[in-house]
Amino acid sequence: VIDMYVTTKVMVLSTLVISFTLSLSPVLPPPAKLKALLEHYSKHDIDKPLLLPCCYDGLSARMIARAEFEATFMTGFGVSGVNGYPDTQLISYNEMVSAANTVAEGLSSVANANQESSGPIPCIADGDTGYGNSVNVKRTVFGYGRAGMAGIMIEDQVSPKRCGHVSGKSVVSFDEAVQRVKAACDARDEFNQLYGEGTGPLVLARTDSLVSQGFEDAISRCIAFREVGCDMTFLEAPQTIEQMNDYCTRVSGPKLANMLEHGNTPILPPEELKAMGYTMAAYPLTLLSASIKAMQKSLELIKNGQPTDEVILTFAETKDAVGFTEYAIQEARYKTDT
Repeated sequence: VIDMYVTTKVMVLSTLVISFTLSLSPVLPPPAKLKALLEHYSKHDIDKPLLLPCCYDGLSARMIARAEFEATFMTGFGVSGVNGYPDTQLISYNEMVSAANTVAEGLSSVANANQESSGPIPCIADGDTGYGNSVNVKRTVFGYGRAGMAGIMIEDQVSPKRCGHVSGKSVVSFDEAVQRVKAACDARDEFNQLYGEGTGPLVLARTDSLVSQGFEDAISRCIAFREVGCDMTFLEAPQTIEQMNDYCTRVSGPKLANMLEHGNTPILPPEELKAMGYTMAAYPLTLLSASIKAMQKSLELIKNGQPTDEVILTFAETKDAVGFTEYAIQEARYKTDT
């Protein structure tokens, strides 16, 4: 009896030690890491929001991580663009999941090369309308979660959706929009149950109803999204600073500001956005637009027979950016004499 008591006591103590050790581990699942960042940037004494330069492939993800940003966002506009299409939902669910996997690889490659003890930076991924009905939405959340995404954005546009700052978009009914978000939240919770707490992608619920249904409808949708459990909200394309302020005042929880240069929303400094109440600031097209401009300039120089040295990196810098430096280290590590 005594031996059994001692054995049981040792097993309990061992379990407690293991649990305590895990709780101290700096490596968190991507959604848990994102949640911690949102809690940090929600504090009043933090003077700027979480900055999210947007990526769209493995290279852009690498650049953001190498620039030491704390998080990123995979933009559907960018994924569509690098595949040669406009952001009008011509890209399918499978293509978006494939892009998410590529982004995750890019982020993890930088973390591995830098020996980051906390793992790769988290990424929120554009889930568009969920690619079908509410059951499709749940499948999309699971697919993005398995791809390593920390969060997923689900919106209320009619499919096929389009960029929130272009004409021709429309939204589903209020009730359908809420059910779409509820399905995403249910999938998040089911993912947590299957794979462990903190593994389910956080849900960023977006509404595009401002243009067609009015500002009050957009606010009502964001409030309803929060009531069914979304982690973050995104009221797309507010047209005035007053609307931005009103949104931040009336809707609870973390909020995203979309800083699309030359779009419909006023571009404000990060400090002003944080003072309003925004927790995150996304820069959806900055990298894509900058790369297009650089390519156009380079092509013009080539076409005119002019040197391109002033507009490009050195070959060594280019090799380093795409990962040759890390590759050489790994290659040498496993080199054999035969």
